[in-house]
Amino acid sequence: MRLAALLANVLLMIGIALSPQVSAQHASPTQATASAAGSYVPGLGEIMAAQQMRHAKLWLAGRARNWPLASYELDELREGFEDAAKFQPVHDDVPVAAMIAKLTPEPLEALSRAVAAKDSAHFTKSFDRLTAACNECHRAANHGFIVIVRPTSSAFPNQAFAPSK
Repeated sequence: MRLAALLANVLLMIGIALSPQVSAQHASPTQATASAAGSYVPGLGEIMAAQQMRHAKLWLAGRARNWPLASYELDELREGFEDAAKFQPVHDDVPVAAMIAKLTPEPLEALSRAVAAKDSAHFTKSFDRLTAACNECHRAANHGFIVIVRPTSSAFPNQAFAPSK
């Protein structure tokens, strides 16, 4: 009985020891390095899904003139782009980091100015420029079938977007 338990534990330990090596064979170079180090690296799809959520929340906050929330979501978008560039600088031979560096600074800065000025008209124009930059990046990455638009309704019924009084 003890021998069987010992053998089971040894086999379990071997399996645990080999699992990062096996999964690293199917991962990107960044993911393989992180996997070998025992770290989690988000995939580009995971990062971009979070970006899509932030993009929607930014629109909803700006449309409601909740400038503190819009500022927060804008900062989250910036962090998400930084994460994409850091963790997935090249994805499927597409220079993600270079495209982010080229396409996002101007619209993000314009949005910052609009939010700081609490200027709804400038916010809308700047938001549309950011959305266009997202779509330009998707087309350049051969993912033109991913088309980002202004949200028409909230997918977040559990969050208030109007400013608190």
